[in-house]
Amino acid sequence: MEKKEEFLENFKTAIISTVKSISNSSNIQVVFGNEDQDKKKLTIKLPELENKNNKINYIKARAIADSEALKIRYSNEKILKAYEPQGSVRKKLYSIAEKIRCEKIGSLKFMGIKENIRKYYHQYLENIDVNKKENRLSDAFENYLRVNILDQKNDKNLEKIFKPYKKDFDLKYKNKIIKLNEILKDQEKFNALISNLISEMNISENIDQSPTNQDDSSKQSNDTKLEENEKKAKDKQEKNEEIPVDSGVPDINYDESKADSEAEAVELEAASNSTDQKRKSFKEFGDKKYKAYTEEFDEVIKAENLENEAELNRLRQTLDQQLLQLKNFISKLANKLQRKLLAKQKRSWDFDLEEGLLDTSKLTRVIIDPFNSLSFKKEKDFEFKDTLVTILIDNSGSMRGKPISVAAICADILSRTLERCSVKVEILGFTTKHWKGGLSREKWTNNNKPALPGRLNDLRHIIYKSADTPWRQAKKNMGLMLKEGLLKENIDGEALKWAHNKMSKRKEERKILMVISDGAPVDDSTLSSNSSNYLEKNLKNVVKWIEQNSNIELLAIGIGHDVTRYYKKAIRIADVQDLGDVMINQLTDLFTEKKNSTTIH
Repeated sequence: MEKKEEFLENFKTAIISTVKSISNSSNIQVVFGNEDQDKKKLTIKLPELENKNNKINYIKARAIADSEALKIRYSNEKILKAYEPQGSVRKKLYSIAEKIRCEKIGSLKFMGIKENIRKYYHQYLENIDVNKKENRLSDAFENYLRVNILDQKNDKNLEKIFKPYKKDFDLKYKNKIIKLNEILKDQEKFNALISNLISEMNISENIDQSPTNQDDSSKQSNDTKLEENEKKAKDKQEKNEEIPVDSGVPDINYDESKADSEAEAVELEAASNSTDQKRKSFKEFGDKKYKAYTEEFDEVIKAENLENEAELNRLRQTLDQQLLQLKNFISKLANKLQRKLLAKQKRSWDFDLEEGLLDTSKLTRVIIDPFNSLSFKKEKDFEFKDTLVTILIDNSGSMRGKPISVAAICADILSRTLERCSVKVEILGFTTKHWKGGLSREKWTNNNKPALPGRLNDLRHIIYKSADTPWRQAKKNMGLMLKEGLLKENIDGEALKWAHNKMSKRKEERKILMVISDGAPVDDSTLSSNSSNYLEKNLKNVVKWIEQNSNIELLAIGIGHDVTRYYKKAIRIADVQDLGDVMINQLTDLFTEKKNSTTIH
């Protein structure tokens, strides 16, 4: 008995020493089962070795210890987060790939690691039901990478189980997997490529599915439909009311009519132009020297397509909690704007018309004298009612934290306020898909790095709320701005062109574009291969063109950043807390003043 206890302690000591050696870190702790741990230290948790006679427990402990130690040594957490895809399933596959990358590098350097991991992996597969839906895709993906990267072999049973997936993976991803083997030691390239590969896979975010299965997550219960009808009726009652104090925490589950969805789809399709059309738009803005090395990896995407429903709801709840701290203040400001707009919007009618709305006040005349014709009325038009307000928000990494939270809250409140006043509101965001280049830079590198390549990153332009989408349908999207890993680089000039072109397609008579940013355009990949003012110069040219040639009114708000050097009509705020006040006051002034008002200082 004592010998067994002694053996166990010696085994644990050996594991701890091995982990420190492999990870190349002495400031690390290894705990087994529920052992106490120092929360300040980097920790590797291993299973409890309860059954000292069970050899599998020891194999498992050795394999996990080796794998985790290799990850600490070879995986940079910042790079890993930078390329991490959206969605729990995609994140799982991404994590598997990074684990295998580290294991491959480690197995080439340290004798015995590859065999430890191989033994445990086969034991693991023998003890799970790979036929279960929740195991299919992730296990098939891991198996495929282990066979093609770690050179592990399957027995006949496993070969049969994973055969459908192997065919699909061979057809679609074989070449990229081969490429992964060539860039194992370059984590940034590896993470970028695997992230792109995973994004190409047709994955349901509710459960892991076979690639051939369709996403059936759109099914809804009859109870939900009943709740929708009740909410629609409630909305009609609220239309002409002021925003109540507790309006910042609205219900989340809400769907609009089919027509709304179709309108949004049309708008998104219009925004996603062909490459030729995009290149033409550069010339329209008179900036012939600016170019993108490639646009094939750029995307214009609806916010709801970047994350699953459950995660969007969670993020919305987080935003609502933050809203509680500011709701009284912002609601007062929003009500100020609403009162001014509604005061200008007091209904005025033309009466005794041949067509229009039936004038019910004149019905008594018809009853008394049937020979009297019916009388109709028509509401007089007001200039500001036919207005589109687009809020373009900088989704760069420097906005992380309070700035992006306040921007999301203000956009959310303004959207609801202006909607009550019959003003269309569109909320857009701009960032990049990756840090430091992504696939655009990789393509440039593979083409021998030609000089002055132009923009070298993959754009991501996000539609949080389209102009024709009601606030209730889009409100959950606002929380996406709080998503960890979403905010990256900011290429303002192209984002401004995108928003402008998008607005130009609208039929509204008056169009107002409000830009919210906290700094100059920055993209390390682009600026390292072009002139240092390449992006800044493009932004100035775009702004100049809009201000001189477009009927769209352009207003910019700089958070701790002087944007007056870019925009004629601009204002700087020192504290993000002032953002709501400034946004609402500037919009109030725009609606109060005549068009083409004076420059804001």
